Amino acid sequence: MNAKRILVLTFTLAAVLLTSLAAPPPASAAAYIGIRVGAPPPPLRHEVVVVRPSRYHVWVPGYWDWVPARRDYVWISGRWVRPGHRHAVWVRPRWERRGHDTFYIRGHWRY
Repeated sequence: MNAKRILVLTFTLAAVLLTSLAAPPPASAAAYIGIRVGAPPPPLRHEVVVVRPSRYHVWVPGYWDWVPARRDYVWISGRWVRPGHRHAVWVRPRWERRGHDTFYIRGHWRY
């Protein structure tokens, strides 16, 4: 592979990773399994809810998301989102203690 292709592939991969951190994760089986993390996240941050863009938008509050590659939490700011289904409900991420371990269950859309 030449240097130009490697550079384009690197930027494309970086863009995909950054956009996946900025949006709420989609509903999937993995959302319910949980990820073993070292400890619960820091306290939630205070946010100001801005004006709703339309009656079709749902407020998704900010939350701490676990990033395995960093082995740390990253703050995802709250935002108005237009769900993929009319009756979808955002289920916040949560943490569960199982024995001596803490598991992070990602937020997801419930249809």
